[in-house]
Amino acid sequence: MLEKRNFYINGAWVAPAAANDFPVIDPSTEEQCAIISLGGAADTEAAVSAARAAFASWSQTSKEERTALIEKLAEIYDARQEEMAQAMSMEMGAPILLSRQQQVGAGSWHIGGFLNAFKDFSFERDFTASEKTLLEPIGVCALITPWNWPMNQIILKVIPALATGNTVVLKPSEIAPLSGLLFAEFVHEAGFPAGVFNLVNGDGPGVGSQLSSHPEVDMVSFTGSTRAGIAISKAAADSLKRVSLELGGKGANIIFEDAEPNAAKQGAIRCFRNSGQSCNAPTRMLVHKSRYDEAVASASEVAANTHVGPASEEGKHIGPVVSEAQYNKIQGLIEKGIAEARLTAGGLGRPDGLNRGYYVKPTVFADVNNQMTIAREEVFGPVLSIIPFETEEEAVAIANDTPYGLTNYVQTEDTEKRRRVARQLRSGMVETNGQGFAQGSPFGGYKQSGNGREGGVFGLEEFLEVKAVSGWAAE
Repeated sequence: MLEKRNFYINGAWVAPAAANDFPVIDPSTEEQCAIISLGGAADTEAAVSAARAAFASWSQTSKEERTALIEKLAEIYDARQEEMAQAMSMEMGAPILLSRQQQVGAGSWHIGGFLNAFKDFSFERDFTASEKTLLEPIGVCALITPWNWPMNQIILKVIPALATGNTVVLKPSEIAPLSGLLFAEFVHEAGFPAGVFNLVNGDGPGVGSQLSSHPEVDMVSFTGSTRAGIAISKAAADSLKRVSLELGGKGANIIFEDAEPNAAKQGAIRCFRNSGQSCNAPTRMLVHKSRYDEAVASASEVAANTHVGPASEEGKHIGPVVSEAQYNKIQGLIEKGIAEARLTAGGLGRPDGLNRGYYVKPTVFADVNNQMTIAREEVFGPVLSIIPFETEEEAVAIANDTPYGLTNYVQTEDTEKRRRVARQLRSGMVETNGQGFAQGSPFGGYKQSGNGREGGVFGLEEFLEVKAVSGWAAE
C-alpha cells in the first residue's frame, strides 16, 4: 500500500488542515491500495490564495520562460512513464499495457501538441493599423478532472493554463488521485515557481464546490458527468466566472450498407476499450438493415472473445470498472437492457473465473430502439446497443436524438455521403472510417456534452481573455 501523500500548495508538500482520511481502492482486487486526505475549506483557501499571489508575476513571464518549463516537465514525464503507468493501472484498473501505451501516451501526445501549437501562438494581434487585440490570462483557474483517463485530462487542462500565464488549483478525482499526486511531483521537479501549480485532493461536494463558488477563482475547467457539470455551473454563476465543461456522451456509430467489412468488429472493440469508460465511446451502433444480422453476430463475437482480467496482467484485455458504485450502476442498466431488448452477449455478473474485483462482462444488446433506457443513458461500461435503420435520413435522426453531442462515427465508402452526414450530425467531433484525429485537434461537444474545447490552439485560447486596445500605433 502506498504511503499517504499530502497536498501540494505554494511550491511545497503540506499536511491537510484537518484529518479526513479516504481509502483508494484497487478495482482489480477490491483491496485498499492507498490512503489520501480529502481537503476542507481551509485547504482550498490556502491553495487559491497561493495561486492568486503567484499570478501577478507568473502572468508577466515571457512565452520563452514558460515554454522552457513545460519542455522540462515533458522530459520528466517521459523519463518517469513507468511510474505513471503503474499508478493509473492500480488506481482505476486500466490493464498495464493499455496504461503504458494509451493512458500515459495520451499525456505525452497532448504535451507535444500544445508545445507545437504554442510555437507560433501570438498574444498580440493587429486588428487595424492602430488597434491591437491582446490575449491575456484569465487568472486563477480551478481544474477538476475525472478518473477514467487521468493524465489525458490533467494535461489537457494544466499545460494550456500554465502556458498562457494562468495559475492553477488542480483537484483530481478522489477515486483515482495517485496519478495526480505523481504529476505534482513532476511539476515540482521541473522547477515551476511556488504557487503557480497547486493540488488539493477532495470530493465534488467538498473541494469541488468550494473551488466552483470561490470568489478568487476566475475560471473552472471541469471534465466529468453532465450532472456534476450542471451543479458546477450553478455554483459558479454567483461570481460569473468562466466555466468550461467536457461532459458525457452517447456516441452513434453509423454503419452504412457500403461500410468496410470489419466496421462492426472495429466498432465493438472501440466501445469496449478502457472497459467502456470513455465519454466518446461509440456505444450506439446504428446499422443498415442489409448489414444488421452480420453486425450483431460480429459484435457479439467480439464481446465473447474479449478477455477480462486484472489490471496487473500483461496483454490486450480489458480490466475492471473503477469502483463498486460504477459496477452496480452498470449492472442495473444491463438488467434494464435485458428487459427491453435482446441480449446477444455478456449479461449480468462477473465473467467466469472472477469472483472479486469490479469486472463487467462485455455485453451486446440487439433490436434496440432509441427510446430504450440503454440507448438514452450513458452506461460508462462495456455495453453496446445495436439499432437498425433503413435510410440515411433515419440514421441521422436517430444519431441526433440524444441530449448528448460529443463524438459520432460514420462508416461508408461514399465520400459525399460521409461528408454530408458529418455536416448534419450534432456533435463536436465526427470520426469517419476509423480515421483518428490529428494532434491538437479540438476535443469537445455540443448540447449536454459540454461547451469547452481542449487540445492545441483551441485549448490555449480556452484560458485567455480578449482585450481590445485602440491607438496602439498613435504618436
